[in-house]
Amino acid sequence: MGDGIRVMAKSFEDVEIWQRAHGFVLGVYRLSETFPKTEIFSLSSQLRRAAVSVPANFAEGFKKIGKADKLRFFNIAQGSLEECRYYLILARDLGYAAVDGLQSQSVSIGKMLNSYMSAISRDR
Repeated sequence: MGDGIRVMAKSFEDVEIWQRAHGFVLGVYRLSETFPKTEIFSLSSQLRRAAVSVPANFAEGFKKIGKADKLRFFNIAQGSLEECRYYLILARDLGYAAVDGLQSQSVSIGKMLNSYMSAISRDR
């Protein structure tokens, strides 16, 4: 809003970070479907689990009342995002898929999450 009033999101679903993280998860699921079947219980599973953790921890942290609790869950989301970035590098290096689009999404989501956490840290 241009009038200086900050509108609070009513639900985690209203927050762009969550929306983008959810889109990232959908992309990860589509990508991992193309991995060799031998990866179903390893790389595919690990990548999916880490990707789902990003919006899930954001959602959980969103509802927490205390600043420290919120930041803890958002930090877990950051860690899961970094884990995804590694799994995407591994998938690329194994020749399983082109991952540039998902890598850029993860970087963008990470920057947004850092900014969001900084704003919460500064809030009184």
